[in-house]
Amino acid sequence: MFNISREEFQYGQHKVVLETGEIARQASGAVVVNVEDTIVLATVVASKTAKPGQDFFPLTIDYLEKTYAAGKIPGGFFKREGRPSEKETLTSRLIDRPLRPLFPDGFYNEVQVVCMVISLNPEIDPDIAAMIGASAAMAISGVPFNGPIGAARVGYIGGQYVLNPTATQLKTSQMNLVVAGTESAVLMVESEADQLSEEVMLGGVVYGHEQMRHAIDAIHRLVEKAGKPEWDWQPVPKDEALIAKIKAVAEAPLKQAYGLRNKQERSQKLKSIYAEVEAKFAQESAASGQSPIDANLLNETLFGLESSVVRSQILNGEPRIDGRDTRTVRPIEIRTGVLPRAHGTALFTRGETQALVVATLGTNRDEQIIDALSGEYRDRFMLHYNMPPYATGETGRVGTPKRREIGHGRLAKRALAAVLPDPTDFAYSIRVVSEITESNGSSSMASVCGGCLAMMDAGVPLKAHVAGIAMGLIKDGARFAVLTDILGDEDHLGDMDFKVAGSETGVTALQMDIKIQGITKEIMQVALAQAKEARMHILDKMKGALDHAREELSEFAPRLYKMKINPERIRDVIGKGGATIRAITEETGTQIDISEDGSITVAATTGDAARAAIKRIEELTAEVEVGKTYDGTVLRLLEFGAIVSVLPGKDGLLHISQIANERVNQVSDYLKEGQSIRVKVLEADDKGRLRLSMKALLEAEAAPAQPEA
Repeated sequence: MFNISREEFQYGQHKVVLETGEIARQASGAVVVNVEDTIVLATVVASKTAKPGQDFFPLTIDYLEKTYAAGKIPGGFFKREGRPSEKETLTSRLIDRPLRPLFPDGFYNEVQVVCMVISLNPEIDPDIAAMIGASAAMAISGVPFNGPIGAARVGYIGGQYVLNPTATQLKTSQMNLVVAGTESAVLMVESEADQLSEEVMLGGVVYGHEQMRHAIDAIHRLVEKAGKPEWDWQPVPKDEALIAKIKAVAEAPLKQAYGLRNKQERSQKLKSIYAEVEAKFAQESAASGQSPIDANLLNETLFGLESSVVRSQILNGEPRIDGRDTRTVRPIEIRTGVLPRAHGTALFTRGETQALVVATLGTNRDEQIIDALSGEYRDRFMLHYNMPPYATGETGRVGTPKRREIGHGRLAKRALAAVLPDPTDFAYSIRVVSEITESNGSSSMASVCGGCLAMMDAGVPLKAHVAGIAMGLIKDGARFAVLTDILGDEDHLGDMDFKVAGSETGVTALQMDIKIQGITKEIMQVALAQAKEARMHILDKMKGALDHAREELSEFAPRLYKMKINPERIRDVIGKGGATIRAITEETGTQIDISEDGSITVAATTGDAARAAIKRIEELTAEVEVGKTYDGTVLRLLEFGAIVSVLPGKDGLLHISQIANERVNQVSDYLKEGQSIRVKVLEADDKGRLRLSMKALLEAEAAPAQPEA
């Protein structure tokens, strides 16, 4: 029944097994990838024909984590997996980015890739297995595809690169870099790092690319055994005569449009050119009785002309779209403290890209609890990126964040995480929100710059300033130009989007997406060097606006006060059913968090409230000292004395003989319940029982003063 094909290869310290022919046989391609018990089922289904009028490539990548893979049942009422988690969304993007450029131009058939995690070893992240599985499934499917690709994770531990480090190893690694590409070229890089040099980062990319060839070779062997016949797909032949006619009409107006420096003016001009060319050819077709030109073909040709105009201008050394040369960063304006009630804010404007970034401080109760497949954990640093449609002068849906927004937010978070203060030095949770109010390229890097400044404005003692810059590439044969601080159009029409973030010391995040084959190590070196130059320029601007973190927090930010108690006394602070701690927080207006080791954090907006809460806790947990005097309260009268509370939860016996100097016949003649009295602790036995005295204080008061020596 089954025709199973299998390939194995050693990948760093792990053995990887690729298998096909048993599961999901009705898919165009299906491969099961097993890496030390982390198992991913990767499937590809492709439509044999494109939908009529289709004018783009409809590729969908879905990465899904099943809770049974980790031996867990989903939470919630319905007890089944819900909407994609952030990890699933980010991994879907990670798979998409190196695969998408490898489909041939003009291939518009619908393709869906589904990567399902069905078994999880918590030490092995499934993302690399999913990328290799998607590549292998695509390769054996016969779908037109210029792959396969390989993928590798690279760590940097003790000055050495580590291939596919485990989760435990990553805790001590200075780098977490994922690289994907074909045998001959790198296509995608995603990395976070602990302020490493450009040379170390580039070395990690090159090392990962060299090592991933083991995966590519194994996929080739699997294709030889189990590959389906390649599709007999041919692109629609180009109508060169028609292209020449369109070029004759549109090339000059397009050059004129790209001479406009303002984005909105340029966009309006381009729209009018498209409409005029379409109307002209529609009239000609109607006059000659011919069928109208296909709108998709017309738009594709015009876009190709746009690309040719922009690229040739740059390669010929002419000014870029907005008049800059290849190395200049757009003008930067920075304003901090923009919102009076927010804890920290920065308005970062670079050319026609602008981000309003807000930092909010909270307690550890505000930390994000993440129910990951590998186990639940807490994250004290959150960064959320929002780009509403008005940022590009458009209308559109406003609602839940899209994949792009989640991806940009994670990139900015990676860039800033390396410079956060240690939790022991700064115990706050931090949420940064970047609202993109204008966008014309590199809004994620504006979020990095604005996020750094907003946190410093909030008083977060960051280890260093961090800035980000987006680089582009135009390449034609042996000629190439690396562009600093790319515009949206340059990203759209260029060959590479290369984002680098870091401090003066080194790189903290790197993201690269390449649309073409043939990007060499030398080109990446040039791009990194040019990015460093731009980063230093932006860092100077940022330091000019805010040289260091504010010494004082916002008056609206919570103040955190730390104290430590005996862990055995935690129950005294919490009280029965939490009644005691609830009463303290309600009466003082504070938040109180208690750790198992007895560490207590009191959060309050005023010092008086915090001091009141701390005093209550100290009273609850104070230890009674023999020989010390206390203000006590009479709780109960007995025939032979009284029970007196000297501290919360600490009662002692005041014997009838210790009430007064004279003989006491009736305790009630001297004391009544609820009366406040001063007592001295005479004794505490090994069970904590206290013996108290009022008489000892009376005797001390009656004793004559000692003469001075």
